[in-house]
Amino acid sequence: MSESAKPAGPAGDRAQRTIEEVARRSYGKLVAFLAARTHHVAAAEDALSEAFASALAVWPVNGCPENPEGWLLTVARRKGIDAMRRQQRDESAAADLLLIAEGLDVAAASAQIPDQRLALLFACAHPAIEEGIRAPLMLQAVLGLHAEAIASAFLISPATMGQRLVRAKNKIRQACVPFRVPEREELRERLDTVLDAIYAAFAEGWSDRAGTDVVRQDLAQEAIFLSRVVVELLPEEPEAMGLLALMLHAEARSGARRNALGEYVPLAEQNVARWDSRLIREAEDLLRRASVFLQVGRFQLEAALQSAHVHRRLTGQNNWADVVQLYETLLAISGSPVVAINRAVAIGELRGASAGLEALEEVAADARVKQYQPYWAARADLLAKSGARDEAGEAFRRAIGLERDPAVRRFLQNRQAAIADSWPARKRNGNLQK
Repeated sequence: MSESAKPAGPAGDRAQRTIEEVARRSYGKLVAFLAARTHHVAAAEDALSEAFASALAVWPVNGCPENPEGWLLTVARRKGIDAMRRQQRDESAAADLLLIAEGLDVAAASAQIPDQRLALLFACAHPAIEEGIRAPLMLQAVLGLHAEAIASAFLISPATMGQRLVRAKNKIRQACVPFRVPEREELRERLDTVLDAIYAAFAEGWSDRAGTDVVRQDLAQEAIFLSRVVVELLPEEPEAMGLLALMLHAEARSGARRNALGEYVPLAEQNVARWDSRLIREAEDLLRRASVFLQVGRFQLEAALQSAHVHRRLTGQNNWADVVQLYETLLAISGSPVVAINRAVAIGELRGASAGLEALEEVAADARVKQYQPYWAARADLLAKSGARDEAGEAFRRAIGLERDPAVRRFLQNRQAAIADSWPARKRNGNLQK
């Protein structure tokens, strides 16, 4: 049906909104259920994509079904079986098709479709899947993130990322990777990969809090939901609690990251009254529960750092010594240049700009930071505080050139301009004193 043939007005608008809501809420659940029956992730994605295309054509005309997920699953089931029939002509395939059809029919008729997203997460983390593609595969298969966005997040070309994702999905099918949550003895081996992927999804959504990318608008909430599922399923895994606490602390500040005009507001200047106290309390409770197990890991440390920042902002008491100590412990565990940069900033707050710059030099030789905006922003701020105007200006220019978010770019430009404007005044005052 052409766009002009679709009915305009309230009915069409309602259908469009419903389709968008179902896509955000249920894409991963539907893909996971379809793929669990067929072991063919790409085919499940293709069938579901066709089902959503059918919904765009039919729902504005006939109205939205009472069970949108069941409707989509029914159509996706038909599309998927048709595609498999075209590819598999022998009699052995017919029995498999019948089994798949019966299972999907039962689910489609039900108001509650089983949620197998967690099983799909662990399937994507299976040892048969190449380690470097596990997290991107989860982002696409479970959360619906398109290959271009994943490629951007992982600093890989879209074409290369697309090829790797196709190979990984084929591997799942060829190796008959089971769609199930692993048994306890093998679970911990793959849990770290699952947690890393969930956090990568959250970070990708968090990077677009202005809501300019429709694909990522609901990604942070979806990642938090998946993290809650993991914590519920694995109540004795402290790192799962630590990840959820970390994301809740960050999400609690989401409303304060932009002002009424949509301009970026850094943590130190945010209005703490706009922070979500309910999410903060939940995060703190998770950290206390995790601490009982005496198994400190990366996500617990990162959540503790968020907690330390919250304490400083809410009480007005300087606790930079605690922050530096936490960063040093985290750096010893992870060796991450990102952690090293944040540690240098904290040292600058605690011991002065010169000490911060000295700590930042320890990571300057890492080639990865040369294209990392926060490195240049941190360097610019520390240089400006130390009085190195020209070097600070150059660092600001590098940071501005690397920043994709227009609001953050304007923030950096304003900081650069403020430092440039204030410098002549300081110099004139010095001459008068002479």
